[in-house]
Amino acid sequence: MNQPSQQHPSDSLRGDAPLPQFLSPPEEAARPLFSKAMLNLLGQLGRRYRARVDELLAARKERQAAFNAGEVPDFDPATESIRRDQWTVAPIPQDLRDRRVEITGPVDRKMIINALNSGARVFMADFEDSSTPTWANMIDGQVNLHDAVRRSIELTQPDGKRYKLEADPAVLIVRPRGWHLDEKHIEVEGRALPGGIFDAAVYLFNNAHALIRQGSGPYLYLPKLEHWREAELWEAVLTDIEKALQIEPGTIKVTVLIETLPAVFQMDEILHALKSRIVGLNCGRWDYIFSYIKCFQKHPDKVLPDRAQVTMKVPFLSAYSQLLIKTCHRRGAFAMGGMAAQIPIKGDEEANEQALQRVREDKEREASNGHDGTWVAHPGLIPIAMEIFDRHLDGPNQLSVRREDVEVSAADLVAPCEGQITESGLRGNLNVAIRYMAAWLSGQGCVPINHLMEDAATAEIARAQVWQWIRHPAGKLENGRDIDLALVRAWQAEELAAIREDVGEQAFADGHYEAAAELIAEVTESDNFVEFLTLPGYARLD
Repeated sequence: MNQPSQQHPSDSLRGDAPLPQFLSPPEEAARPLFSKAMLNLLGQLGRRYRARVDELLAARKERQAAFNAGEVPDFDPATESIRRDQWTVAPIPQDLRDRRVEITGPVDRKMIINALNSGARVFMADFEDSSTPTWANMIDGQVNLHDAVRRSIELTQPDGKRYKLEADPAVLIVRPRGWHLDEKHIEVEGRALPGGIFDAAVYLFNNAHALIRQGSGPYLYLPKLEHWREAELWEAVLTDIEKALQIEPGTIKVTVLIETLPAVFQMDEILHALKSRIVGLNCGRWDYIFSYIKCFQKHPDKVLPDRAQVTMKVPFLSAYSQLLIKTCHRRGAFAMGGMAAQIPIKGDEEANEQALQRVREDKEREASNGHDGTWVAHPGLIPIAMEIFDRHLDGPNQLSVRREDVEVSAADLVAPCEGQITESGLRGNLNVAIRYMAAWLSGQGCVPINHLMEDAATAEIARAQVWQWIRHPAGKLENGRDIDLALVRAWQAEELAAIREDVGEQAFADGHYEAAAELIAEVTESDNFVEFLTLPGYARLD
């Protein structure tokens, strides 16, 4: 890693904030990132915002209890004036005005280099759903991003293959962890520092000035917000970081993922809370489906069918996407489309063409509806998405597409979709959840499974559907057989055995598959719906 400058505007920080305590020290290569001024900032942020994070997480539980009692999300009458009034967000920086294709992935060194070189307009480096939050992964990610910002990032593998940045890399946006995730390896006054504050503060402190000097800026993707108050908290945290760095207010720009059901009812409010720095909202479709299941976990009339049948064509997801476009463009913000998780299939031309056709249909829908850009998980999909958005965009984006024809009601956003629950769907959920969590427990948070790039969101859908199917009368297979714990236990054992045969004895023994199966069994058999699969998973990491 290149050494950071010894002089930094925030070296002038003063105050009595406690310095954070590392329960595990950062590796030697990362220690220059943690100057006294950096630690002072973390201490200040931890002291100032730990309690507020706890309050907002408690408010989430209260809302979920209301949903469990039969309530459904709705637009808040108290904030009707924000939705009604005319206002817009701040101007969007030049290097963010064309985001027609974005690629996402974890913060490991090879991934960062390949993604920045991929030809996508933007790379979202992800500390959240595609990264297992081991201490080593989180710290290595900060080192890698430090070097990427300075265009010095390189990697030579044992076989001699060398990776380095090419000219004109993608614009970098970083996704810190959500409010529900702590960083247990660093404490302030005896409490774990919120993971998102740690990720964002370390990245911004060490890279904001370098990015500004390059004519770009410090840009973030903010995940899993459930209420505009949570956006308001991010506004406060980022304002404090800007003050510490002595940079202009609003320099840190953000895009917010609308990936929870409560958030879709508060898109105007979220934009308003962050209006000096927000540049857009994103349809985080996989987490959104998971959130739908979680919010309606106790609602027998809102049981979803097989995951493969819950596409963006179903009414509640189509309404969500179109309302997001209408809301964003009215406020001068981008409306980003969702993830294409397909991976090109080698050796089977027919299956590969079918997969790519699904990608084309999805991206045609997004571009024709008015989205300003989209996400892909694999570089091989970039040319497909790029060609479609090139054809539909008359300029760098579609902000001029207002969609005043769209009328979406609260009922539209919560309507369940029809479909069947199949044996292959149930078995597939168990298989994917085990395979993904085995990789996650091994430190890999982004995993190709059955020609799809799976991350935590899709594993969450898989285990949440199994939990829901067990507990409601609608949880029946298409042949009428009830889905109960006995059936799930038997089929999980069979799927685990099939995985053992597929990967081989040694890989199975080394791969955390049995631990993953135990974790999936724990969360599916618990009478209480586990809020996030990654929370008990994190407790199992060193």
